[in-house]
Amino acid sequence: MTIQEKVNITMQRAGAAAEAWSQSAPELRARFLETIATEMEALDSILIQTAMQETNLDEARLTGERMRTTGQLRMYAAMLREGSWVEAAIDTAQEARPDLRKMYTALGPVAVFGASNFPLAYSTAGGDTASALAAGCPVVVKAHPAHPRTSMLVAGAIDRAADTCDVPTGVFQHLEDEGFDTGKYLVMHPQTRAVGFTGSLSGGMALHGYAQQRPDPIPVFAEMGSVNPMLVLTEAVSKRGEAIAQTCAGSITLGMGQFCTNPGLMMGIDCMGLRHFIEVLGQHIAQAKPAPMLHEGISRNYVEKLAQTLGSKGVYLAGQSDAGAPSAAVAWVSGDDFLQNPHLHEEVFGPFSLMVICKDAAQLAQALDALGGQLTCSLWAEPEDLQAMPELMSIARRKAGRIVLNGVPTGVAVAPAMTHGGPFPASTDSRFTAVGIHAVRRWVRPVSFQNFSDELLPDELKNKNLRGIWRLVNNSWTRDDI
Repeated sequence: MTIQEKVNITMQRAGAAAEAWSQSAPELRARFLETIATEMEALDSILIQTAMQETNLDEARLTGERMRTTGQLRMYAAMLREGSWVEAAIDTAQEARPDLRKMYTALGPVAVFGASNFPLAYSTAGGDTASALAAGCPVVVKAHPAHPRTSMLVAGAIDRAADTCDVPTGVFQHLEDEGFDTGKYLVMHPQTRAVGFTGSLSGGMALHGYAQQRPDPIPVFAEMGSVNPMLVLTEAVSKRGEAIAQTCAGSITLGMGQFCTNPGLMMGIDCMGLRHFIEVLGQHIAQAKPAPMLHEGISRNYVEKLAQTLGSKGVYLAGQSDAGAPSAAVAWVSGDDFLQNPHLHEEVFGPFSLMVICKDAAQLAQALDALGGQLTCSLWAEPEDLQAMPELMSIARRKAGRIVLNGVPTGVAVAPAMTHGGPFPASTDSRFTAVGIHAVRRWVRPVSFQNFSDELLPDELKNKNLRGIWRLVNNSWTRDDI
């Protein structure tokens, strides 16, 4: 059987399950998600040890990542039981207006591409899978080739959960082929209605391109990383520069820099405090302990891009860890050279950060504005810093999905108020988050029902509020019956 034939059979199964799953009871979906979490926990050390062998990540990191994964599965289960996520809106008939009722409904089968740097939280049972299943969409996961055995273990846990909960066949399926053609066939298959991806800009844009070539283009929700600029402003660096440098060094080297929120770029205005900050930061980076990266491909790309950056005009090394390769590093460049070299604006995925030393506030704003869209923008600032340069906040709001004040961007809390996404090229659609309950909105669309009798309406839209959810009835939020 060819891979194209395999994809076709898989997607046909998903399409056949789509209607039943989209109309399934919220309680069934909630129990399914909770059971997946329980099955993942039941794998105990087998799952953690397998992931350690495949990714070079340590036990503590992977144990925490499993807790994050099971936690977000249970978060979506709670969301389903509460029910208001469907955003039911009801406008009863009035003179010159028909009876109108609206809610979100599932798009259909979703193709999810596992991420290399999060073998659990952004892969087989990760946020894309959990939110799509919660929305009522069948999911087909293409496992990442960097951790195939880990993905198979998690897929087995999902399959056991499906059997336990009597979930329709085809609601979850798992593909293990390593070839690029598998991704192309998945995206272009007529049964696929949306795509979830976490990874590189080139990979995300390739999938986006396939989706646009279809007779009926579909959305690709790709999170493609960013340099996550960190502004170290004058008063802050003068008053607490050494403490900030230590914190930033920890963020740059955390997990060997293999986070999409790694602060790969820093900016500040030239002054004695900033120069001392760079010196101290370089000392901390030089003391960092090198460790293996996720896999050889990521390690090779990091070493190559680091060498290219350090070899660029006007780039000076401020600190580098001594032993082994890949090594952690931090460098600096003038604002003039940074603005003249767009390649310095690009992500170096790994434990590296580049400091841009700007000559004044105007150049700092210009340098920040020269960047593309970002997942995050961080500001180390005292109140007087922000009062002196209010334009920085304006630029940050335009550029980033999350703005961090006096903190580092690494660490993405799974919470309703979290935005994990941002303007292109950080993600393909800045209106949506990949983390938190609102991530479910990627996999649904609004449908209005006009002049329907009560018995033909979904439960969420009937006159009697059978689910007890919050509904917008004639422009007022209420849980009351009509």
